[in-house]
Amino acid sequence: MIKTQNWLTGFFQKAATLVLLSVSVLLAGCSQESDTGGFAGLAQAIDGSQSEPFLQPGPGDRLRFPDDWGPHPQHRIEWWYLTANLKTADGEPVGVQWTQFRQAIEPRPASEEPPAAELWPLQAAWMAHAAVSLEGEHRFAEKFARGDIGQAGAVANPLDIWLDDWRLTQQPDGALRLQVNTPQWGYDLLLRVQGEPVAHGDQGFSAKSASGEGSMYFSLVDIAISGELTLKGETQTVAGRGWFDREWSSQFLKAGQQGWDWFALHLDSGDKVMAFQLRQQDGGFLSGTWIPESGESVALPPDALSLTPLGFSGATPNLWRLQIPQYQVDINLAAPAGSYINNGLFPYWESPLSVSGSHSGEGYMELTGYRGSP
Repeated sequence: MIKTQNWLTGFFQKAATLVLLSVSVLLAGCSQESDTGGFAGLAQAIDGSQSEPFLQPGPGDRLRFPDDWGPHPQHRIEWWYLTANLKTADGEPVGVQWTQFRQAIEPRPASEEPPAAELWPLQAAWMAHAAVSLEGEHRFAEKFARGDIGQAGAVANPLDIWLDDWRLTQQPDGALRLQVNTPQWGYDLLLRVQGEPVAHGDQGFSAKSASGEGSMYFSLVDIAISGELTLKGETQTVAGRGWFDREWSSQFLKAGQQGWDWFALHLDSGDKVMAFQLRQQDGGFLSGTWIPESGESVALPPDALSLTPLGFSGATPNLWRLQIPQYQVDINLAAPAGSYINNGLFPYWESPLSVSGSHSGEGYMELTGYRGSP
């Protein structure tokens, strides 16, 4: 496992350093081997003299729309995250991921206007990830930006999230358009959201340990997607369905937690499942959400589900068994053949998956903190 209490602690320490080096500003404590605690160790390390504290979500907090689509400048870390199971016109499966992260360097009350861009403020760093998986090949790219100067940002209403020319924007008819371009590949997708956001955990507060640390977390679980994928100089149409996560916190993983395993599933029965576990030496913390085809979603406490690795790609589990006895779920979750490491500043696994067993279907999984990543 990566020798850090918090995978994202080291990740954002290094990411922010790359951003700030571009303007000749160095931050201390930017080692992958850092023992900095909390969810965002970079912010924790440098915010001791701030007059405004970082806010930490708790069980009493509630979601607020449309505001929660936008940034939370008084929280340390947040992200917007899309995964999609698509197919080409020839029926070839395509996996797509896009994530944009915001890491606060110092807190700012939500009611306070951001500093003027011409002052080159240093309150946040941004990072974006994108990936495409097709025919056993996995392609990944990442970008970094300094916040509050226009290079990257997010606006809640109408929704607009960008870093350079990677952009997710709400269209006049309410659909979302996602555009990602790299020198070798890109995609231009239209996302039509069906249904309301699903709140995880306690009405949006998702615990990440038995002692109560956690985040605010909701998802769009039913998104019809169509558009174009450009690869190797050729453009082809793609279509399918996606899952969109929105999450923010100031203290995520606790000491001793070594990484996480996350799954988002579309079952052919019409039901959907989100499940995750945070691994630690003496076991782990599990949680999830059962989202029936019709009716209200149900929070799954740790004793309501189990996750067991059954097969490996190197040191990374690429075949899992998920059991949810309450809903007669006993399924295998399998990645396609190949390696799906997002080989960026900090490598992690990000792959589509197929579902078999008591239910069939498809989905996505993200796995972090395993030894042996490139």
